Amino acid sequence: MSPAVRIECFHGAAVTPHLDAVAALRIAVFRDWPYCYAGSAEYEARYLETYARSPRSLFVLALHGDEVIGASTALPLADEVGAFQQPFIERGIDLAQVFYFGESVLLPAWRGRGLGHAFFDAREARARELGLALTAFCAVEREVGDARRPAGYRDNEAFWRKRGYQRQDAMFCELEWLETGAAEPQMHRLRFWLRGAQPC
Repeated sequence: MSPAVRIECFHGAAVTPHLDAVAALRIAVFRDWPYCYAGSAEYEARYLETYARSPRSLFVLALHGDEVIGASTALPLADEVGAFQQPFIERGIDLAQVFYFGESVLLPAWRGRGLGHAFFDAREARARELGLALTAFCAVEREVGDARRPAGYRDNEAFWRKRGYQRQDAMFCELEWLETGAAEPQMHRLRFWLRGAQPC
């Protein structure tokens, strides 16, 4: 990790002074492939409020001076909205045993310096601290032949597998967002990845 970057962790409402910066970072990073997200400050405020109002949540911020150059979030799945909970409920997995990872976003200039591992390390440590057996996240899926895919693009699957996460063949959620260049929001399918002993 670059010595110029420091990692700070916040729980619940303690992150409030940084929420606008995290929202702006999410909009900037998710605008690119594969999310192609045309974000808005209004949507970001609603989304991040779910995390800020959970006292057991985690915000991991990467800061260069006072600038937030990366952020990663997580919270107990029991505190998430229903769209993320439903696939677990359908499989009989106790929501109270799952720590859900929201996202990791990092400005391009700071990638390849170990910050992705730092984000996962901090979130997995928080799950252990809370006594939660299973960690999970989901990621958007795109058609291989999508013409918008950048030349030479590499996804994160190898990285996730090295961290011990298993791709779930039939576990998805659907979320709606407006893509760049689109007139109306569209539904998108996101696949889950899980790590840890699956609770009974």
